[in-house]
Amino acid sequence: MLYKYDLGDKVSVEDAAILTELIAKHPEANEKIGGGIESFSVRSADYDTRCFWVNRTDGTTVKFSSKACY
Repeated sequence: MLYKYDLGDKVSVEDAAILTELIAKHPEANEKIGGGIESFSVRSADYDTRCFWVNRTDGTTVKFSSKACY
């Protein structure tokens, strides 16, 4: 799913539903979700990689690794 989007793209509603379920399993889920999720996007991360970012309802963003959710 990560590579079907270009950097900067907002994730579709269908994929966001999957990511919402996935992030709930993250070991730092409460910190990642914060006050609520507005949407997800794909952006660059460390070492020229890409990852999902949580766009929170308070306007802040935070990256998360889907690998940490398994």
